[in-house]
Amino acid sequence: MPREVKRLDTAALLALEERALGLVLNQRLDPVWVAAHAASDGTHYLWPALWNSMPHRPEVPRQLRCELLIALRGGQHVMSLLDMLPEDFAPLPRVTSRDEGMRVSRLLDASPTVREWMLRTGAPWPGRA
Repeated sequence: MPREVKRLDTAALLALEERALGLVLNQRLDPVWVAAHAASDGTHYLWPALWNSMPHRPEVPRQLRCELLIALRGGQHVMSLLDMLPEDFAPLPRVTSRDEGMRVSRLLDASPTVREWMLRTGAPWPGRA
């Protein structure tokens, strides 16, 4: 299991969500929802949580299931999960300062999930694509 937190911009987040959609991975958000709600100039973070595999689909290699911290328009943050292939995770820029890593950890602990945020705001649930 990688032991590093990765930082990504919104374009990279959208590309990863599109890739997860294309591979039909279990944990992902609808890229249309991400494009509509993620801060266009935001910094988002991936924190590897566990290895995931799909025994019923042996052609799909095991994936990293990451906790995903999304910076939203308006300054809020939400937490989601994103399954991704290790080769897509590895080249992403990593968080290099302990302070930034600790801030991400605190935000992940304190941020609502996408579902909780949608319920609070009254917006319709995006579901999965």
